[in-house]
Amino acid sequence: MTQSNKPRRRGLLKGAAVAAGAMSAPMIATAQTTTSLRFQSTWPSKDIFHEYAQDFAKKVNDMASGRLKIEVLPAGAVVPAFQLLEAVGKGTLDGGHGVVAYHYGKNSALALWGSGPGFGMDPNMLLAWHNYGGGKALLDEIYQSLNLDVVSYLYGPMPTQPFGWFKKPIAKADDLKGVKFRTVGLAVDMYTEMGAAVNPLPGGEIVPALDRGLIDGAEFNNASSDRLLGFPDVVKNCMLQSFHQSTEQFEILFNKAKLNALPAELKAIVDYAVQASSADMSWKAIERNSKDYDELKKQGVKFYKTPDAVLRGQLAAWDKIMEKKGGENPMFKKILDSQRAFAQRAGQWQNDYLVDFKLAYNHYFGKGAKKA
Repeated sequence: MTQSNKPRRRGLLKGAAVAAGAMSAPMIATAQTTTSLRFQSTWPSKDIFHEYAQDFAKKVNDMASGRLKIEVLPAGAVVPAFQLLEAVGKGTLDGGHGVVAYHYGKNSALALWGSGPGFGMDPNMLLAWHNYGGGKALLDEIYQSLNLDVVSYLYGPMPTQPFGWFKKPIAKADDLKGVKFRTVGLAVDMYTEMGAAVNPLPGGEIVPALDRGLIDGAEFNNASSDRLLGFPDVVKNCMLQSFHQSTEQFEILFNKAKLNALPAELKAIVDYAVQASSADMSWKAIERNSKDYDELKKQGVKFYKTPDAVLRGQLAAWDKIMEKKGGENPMFKKILDSQRAFAQRAGQWQNDYLVDFKLAYNHYFGKGAKKA
């Protein structure tokens, strides 16, 4: 090569290097954008329900690998618990964690996701109706009618809630007459129909009201939450088994615009995180509730099975509520009809197929059982 061609060759090599660098540029790691969403739960920071909300957020955050981060604040951090739905719809919050029954005041039909006997469905069966039997479309229809720009995910079937904590055990339905009692949602109507004087206090106000004698009895939810709230410090009688809220589940809310702005991959992560959280919550509830149930007994709490006569009284009260509310609210009746059709088919299958597990439990742990 002549001397005069060397500069030209160096120029070609330099140009090739620049071109190669340009072609390889997309492979070079670039700064990752993180979408941060601020959620609030409707639960105190130490309650197991708030823990469930954080568990969901952690699953999303872990799977999103830094591209999406959900922070969950406790009840009252931004808005009061019962104002969560509006706050998410308006974008004051990006999302939240609570229960559909808390929105009962906006449309009585919203309480049907949890309140009442659910035509004999258990909480997981009601979730099956919601996801595969038309419930989700009905819930979306109600939110749209209220002009609420939210996306709702239901998950986490709750164990059957106690009938309530009382200063004196309830032996018959008439014992409830005149009792000042705390509950929420359509359970207010059920207990009122049975003769109680109901006060729908927020969770944090229940035990202080019991302690001061402002109410005679109350229900909240489960052994873990009830123990944390301090029920055993002021009341020693708890009635187990009830139809007032026997099919309830949790709700995860997103502001619709914020969720729709996410890429498809992150939306899929949210979908599957809800499903994973539903299973995980169920398992954690069994572990924690059973341990706290034992601890409550150690604290001197006496547990009683709610008498069948009282349970039948609840069903009779519920029949009146369904007739009244269904006549006042077409959507209420529409949801009841949908639930009834699903429950008749699915309930028959479950009742026929599932064995009575109490038979096996009593064989190993009941009276007269052989010691291992």
